[in-house]
Amino acid sequence: MGNVNLNVFFQEKRQLLSHFASQFTSDYDEKEDLIQETYLRALKSIHDFINDPKLVTWLYVIMKNVYINQYRKEKRKNVIYDYFLHADSSAYISTNLSENKMINEDIQKAIDSLSTENAEIFRLHLDGYKYHEIAELLQVPEGTIKSRIHMTRKALQQKLKMYDHA
Repeated sequence: MGNVNLNVFFQEKRQLLSHFASQFTSDYDEKEDLIQETYLRALKSIHDFINDPKLVTWLYVIMKNVYINQYRKEKRKNVIYDYFLHADSSAYISTNLSENKMINEDIQKAIDSLSTENAEIFRLHLDGYKYHEIAELLQVPEGTIKSRIHMTRKALQQKLKMYDHA
């Protein structure tokens, strides 16, 4: 990487990254988060791309992946009740914030009661990772991942059956 000052480098790319972020969101704070996360991920391999003509494309792909992962995570969070209980969420998600907080705490306790390995696999799944991605990350056969997620979901349904209004 030589004499390249990373602070100067990223300041030079900030306007470009801001433009990229505008393609994903109009919210200022979300744009800033995307830019910062892109910086963090780019730092890991910047030495491989600093003089590469495809640097801009590489930064865009990083930002796009960050956005997609955040979207998947948020999407999963929004449907977690339905995911666990296979019921119409409008039937039991109350506007009462304290009730929602209690439900969230119960879900978290149920997840925390899992074995460390199954909890990790299930959290990755909730974060939006595909079966094959989890299998590759943990170096476990994809079939094993599928069956553990299935068994974990069934165990969580059993622990949270008090919320099943189907």
